[in-house]
Amino acid sequence: MSNTKGRIALVTGASRGIGRAAALELAGRGWRVICVARAQKALEKLDDEIRALGGEATLVPLDLRDMPAIDQLGAALFERFGHLDGLAACAGSLGALTPAHQITPAVMDEAVAVNFLANWRLIRALHPLLRASDAGRAVFITSGASKRPRAYWAPYASTKAALDALVLSYAAEQEVTPIKANLFNPGPARTAMRAKAFPGEDPMTLPTPEEIAPAIADMLAPGYDQNGAWVQWERR
Repeated sequence: MSNTKGRIALVTGASRGIGRAAALELAGRGWRVICVARAQKALEKLDDEIRALGGEATLVPLDLRDMPAIDQLGAALFERFGHLDGLAACAGSLGALTPAHQITPAVMDEAVAVNFLANWRLIRALHPLLRASDAGRAVFITSGASKRPRAYWAPYASTKAALDALVLSYAAEQEVTPIKANLFNPGPARTAMRAKAFPGEDPMTLPTPEEIAPAIADMLAPGYDQNGAWVQWERR
């Protein structure tokens, strides 16, 4: 495994679920983790856990729907660190499970903002920092719904499909740079979003975020050489 001690990663959706597990996994491997989420108290609890592992965290309470704030974050990180070695874009919004013709503008606006536009804005704001790294790595959480849309899932499926196209285009542009950008589908996982989508499902049959997080950390390591991949997680 590549040496990752002292490298810097930014994780969105870090207050819970897969984002939180990814932040802890990275910290355990020696990364300094910039933890981005809306929930201040949850971030503070995460900070305590990272410090207990001997790691370092920078907490950024931020709503990803605030696009100018993402730009400001990029500028602040450039001033403080000068570079960024990894981006794990784990934040997501399920939206509402409803017929497409009944989706309200507010529901679709949030799905578009969180699942698609925020990730584009992160690419725009953080690209100079990733480019300044010797091996910038970016991983974006996608879903099987992007390839297999189903009834009532239009907000989530359509915005994840848009994310796929965005990231694959970005990755193709990085072929001659040290940056590698990839998509990662964790599949069904024991998260609050999954419980909301499938309330009758037994969560104990699903893998935990902690089982999935090591694969994300592996994809951010400087030795990871895939670019433009759509990676499906498989339980081992």
